Amino acid sequence: TCEAEAARAAMGGSASLLPREALCEYQELTFLSKQEILLAYKRFSELLPKEERENACSARVPKSQILTLPELRANPFQHRICRVFSTSYDGDDSMSFEDFLDMLSVFSDSATSDIKSHYAFRIFDFDDDGTLDRKDLEKLVNCLTGQGEESRLSNMEMEQLIQNILEESDIDKDGTINLSEFQHVISRSPDFARYGSLQR
Repeated sequence: TCEAEAARAAMGGSASLLPREALCEYQELTFLSKQEILLAYKRFSELLPKEERENACSARVPKSQILTLPELRANPFQHRICRVFSTSYDGDDSMSFEDFLDMLSVFSDSATSDIKSHYAFRIFDFDDDGTLDRKDLEKLVNCLTGQGEESRLSNMEMEQLIQNILEESDIDKDGTINLSEFQHVISRSPDFARYGSLQR
């Protein structure tokens, strides 16, 4: 049974503090295996001050700590990733263990390309208005090319690139890219699953 497997998987260390029924539920709700969930719990706990580790399931980790993870440290979209996966009411982009699991689940190799593209769209939608407009695309390009003077595109280059992206993606020609247009473009790019994901 799931309970028995969870008990075996939870042997040893802080992992045993994750309730068995929670482990089974998390496995059903994510693309992660039991081992990956237990490892995620251990990593999440280690981001907390020692005195809070016993209650990791109900604690929140500040964004500053989440950004220390090696997978996020070099990711140009690190701040957007925290914003999209955080359920914080304060808008401080802190994460609960379930937020953290959701993030790891979406970036896992087992997540479907539909799920990955849905979250990529949300991450690239900088103003959270449900479409990728010229401002979003400009920020996206700047994140990918870096903020340094030498790597920055000229206004003309940026304009041309955004024009090319819209010509390729904006099927209904309304000047923005919606989720279904984005997913259509992604479905023609087999490399997308690897692109932009958290590197292991």
